[in-house]
Amino acid sequence: MTAAELKARVEHALARVAHPRTGGDVLAAGLVKDLAVDDAGAVSFTFLLGPDDPGSLPREARKAVQAVDGVTAVRMHVVAAAAGPGGPAPRRAPGSVPPPPTPVELPHLGRVIAVSSGKGGVGKSTVSANVAVALARAGHRVGLMDADIYGPNIPRMMGVDRKPPIVEGKIQPLAAHDVKLISLGLIVERDAPAIWRGPIIMKVIQQFLRDVAWGELDFFLVDLPPGTGDAQLSLAQTVEIRGAVIVTTPQEVAVGDSLRGAKMFERVGVPVLGVVENMSYFVCPHCGERSDVFLAGGGARLAAELGVPLLGQVPLQAGLPDLADAGRPVVVAEPDSPAARALAAVAARLVETLARVPR
Repeated sequence: MTAAELKARVEHALARVAHPRTGGDVLAAGLVKDLAVDDAGAVSFTFLLGPDDPGSLPREARKAVQAVDGVTAVRMHVVAAAAGPGGPAPRRAPGSVPPPPTPVELPHLGRVIAVSSGKGGVGKSTVSANVAVALARAGHRVGLMDADIYGPNIPRMMGVDRKPPIVEGKIQPLAAHDVKLISLGLIVERDAPAIWRGPIIMKVIQQFLRDVAWGELDFFLVDLPPGTGDAQLSLAQTVEIRGAVIVTTPQEVAVGDSLRGAKMFERVGVPVLGVVENMSYFVCPHCGERSDVFLAGGGARLAAELGVPLLGQVPLQAGLPDLADAGRPVVVAEPDSPAARALAAVAARLVETLARVPR
C-alpha cells in the first residue's frame, strides 16, 4: 500500500469521527490540519480543539487513526482553536481551563494495563504483584510501576528495598522474580508521608514512565492508588493505556466504589478489561471445603453491569499476608495453592482478553 492510499484510508476514518458542535465530522469541521503519512505507515497531524469541544475528541480521533490497517504509529499535536473551526488559536482567558494533555504511545512499554480499585484494602497490590510475576513466569517481559504514592507496598511484596541506581541520567528499575519494577517506596524514606498535590503527582508518574530505563517490555502493569484521583487522571493523560483491571471484594460497599472507578476510566476513554474479585471465598487448608465468608457474587454482578468479563475469583488463604510481608508472591512461593492457581488464571485470561481488544 502506498502512502497516498494509506492517507486516503486515514481521512476516511477521521471522517467517521463525529463533531458534536457542528453535527458533521472532525475532518469536515477543519479540526485536522497538516495530515501526513510516510512510507513506513507513520501518521502525523495537528488537531485543533475548540473551547467548546469535549476534551475526549482528540482521543477519539487518535483511536480512529490507530485502528486503520497499515498505520504503524500516530503522532498528534493538539492546539487550542478559536470557537469557529479552523480559526486562529486565541489567547487563553485568565482562569480558563486548558485542554487536557494528549496521551502518547510508548511502544517500548508494550501493553500498558492500569490496576485499580474503588477503595483501599481489597488486595489490589497483591493482585498487581502476583499477576505481574505470573506473566513473567509465562515467558513475557513484564514491568511493574507502583503508582500508589500514598501506600507504595509493591517493594515489600516483591522483596526489594534498595534505592534504584541512576546510569547516564536514567533510573534503572530493580528486578525481582523476573519483573522490572519501580516505586516511590524505593526512593523516599519509609516513614515519609506523601502530602502532594496534583501537579507533583503528575510529575512523578511522568518521570516513572519516561525517565526509567525499562527496556523492551510486553506488559507494563501500573498499580494505582484506590479511588478516582490525580494519579488515575495523570496516567490516562500521559500514556496510552490498553485497558484497566478493576479489583474488588464481594461486598456491595466495595462493588459500588469499584463501579465508580470503572466509570471514571470509561469517561477518559480507557476500556475496562475485566474485574477481579479478591477474597471471594475461603478454602479450608485441612479439608479443602469452600466457604463464602462475605456476600457472594459481587464481582460477577459488577462485571455484568459493566459488560466485561470476570477475570477471576481469588480466595482467602491462610498465610498469604505473611508471604506478602516476606516479599514472596504466592504464585512463586506456593504455586499449587488455591490463591496461586486463581491468580495465574487471572493472568492467562488477561492475555486472552487483551488479544481481543483493538489498539
